[in-house]
Amino acid sequence: MTGIIILAAGASSRFGSPKQNLIYQGKTLLQRAIQTALTCLHCEKVTVVLGANEKLIRSNIDDQLVHVTYNPNWMEGMGSSIKIGLTEMLNLAPHITSIILMLCDQPFVDSFLISQLTEKKETNDCGIIACGYRDVLGAPALFDIKYFPELLSLKGPEGAKKIIEAHPDDVFVLPFPLGAIDIDTTADLERLNQVG
Repeated sequence: MTGIIILAAGASSRFGSPKQNLIYQGKTLLQRAIQTALTCLHCEKVTVVLGANEKLIRSNIDDQLVHVTYNPNWMEGMGSSIKIGLTEMLNLAPHITSIILMLCDQPFVDSFLISQLTEKKETNDCGIIACGYRDVLGAPALFDIKYFPELLSLKGPEGAKKIIEAHPDDVFVLPFPLGAIDIDTTADLERLNQVG
């Protein structure tokens, strides 16, 4: 079975306010990510990792059927959130055999894309299924259990991209051009509203 970890601990420093709470098409970006994750038929648990602005953000997702965990070391970077999220996931569902890492600022991630990640895992031998956009590989991405130790050893600002790049022969690339659209600045928000 697969678990999903939604990484939502960042301070949104370039945006100026918690982008997790940004409303897009009637829901916050984090609410949209959670609802997408919960539609995954092959996924057992969904964990959200919060950090900066935790109370502000948590109040908007209290009614969601997910496990929420707090990363007190969020300021260290993505690696600490991945480590806390995976540790929590393994406590909740120790029998999972893969995890999907999601971000909350990719508004075009949908249930079909998440289901493709799990389906590609079942139909080929690759241990990593990563989305490809703008000549990069990244989230959402699925990691087999054999990569759990490497995910747990990430430090500071290191993200899962480090692991993807270290194992190019074990990566299946799932094309996702709209993955290039994320929300880091108000200009990104304007572009999103034009596309969406």
